[in-house]
Amino acid sequence: MRELILKMSVSLDGFVGGPAGEIDWVFSGDQEAIAWSVETVGNASLHIMGSRTFRDMAAFWPTSTQVFAPPMNQIPKAVFSKQGPAVLKAAGTTKALEDARTDAGSTHAGRPQPGAESWSEAYVASGDLADEIARLKARDGKPILAHGGAAFARSLIAQGLVDEYALLVHPVVLGKGLPIFSDVAPPRRLKRISSRAFPGGLAGADLSSGVTTSEHFSTPNNSLL
Repeated sequence: MRELILKMSVSLDGFVGGPAGEIDWVFSGDQEAIAWSVETVGNASLHIMGSRTFRDMAAFWPTSTQVFAPPMNQIPKAVFSKQGPAVLKAAGTTKALEDARTDAGSTHAGRPQPGAESWSEAYVASGDLADEIARLKARDGKPILAHGGAAFARSLIAQGLVDEYALLVHPVVLGKGLPIFSDVAPPRRLKRISSRAFPGGLAGADLSSGVTTSEHFSTPNNSLL
């Protein structure tokens, strides 16, 4: 069975975005931290995300030439949305997408990059969250990597569906914003797998929930992706 890893950038006070979803603070330019993140993103067999994050990424990555673009475009996707297949065609602009485009500058080719079609071919998970995750985890292979957004991450965490966390902690205090651990009860103790400090003041932490995938679910008869 595949494990589910939640990868997110987080502020020192535990937020993954500002009150309006601002993420301009995540673009540090720290090349060692970027390399750590690229390795994490590339070591996956499936990328999953909520509908808002999916729309942002589907509008951004297909023409990007940034170092994250190959794994983001070439690894299969699943989007969690009650809209059904309509989510694959939905359009919109969020503050997070605006911040990402501002940081990207000229690192867009203006034409589709290899694997760009994977966004329009994403699996749309519209069923019960735990059931959909169980089906996705049922296959063997590299981990499933969850990207958020905040509400999707909170749901995964609250239902105990996350096996590991890959958190990039930024040396910034937002004061208020979008949390991901606010629905956790009772408190949970995570286990450190590894950690690393980067020159720009960031820290990468790989943490285990302490519960294996097989303890969460019995193996379903069918599998997806």
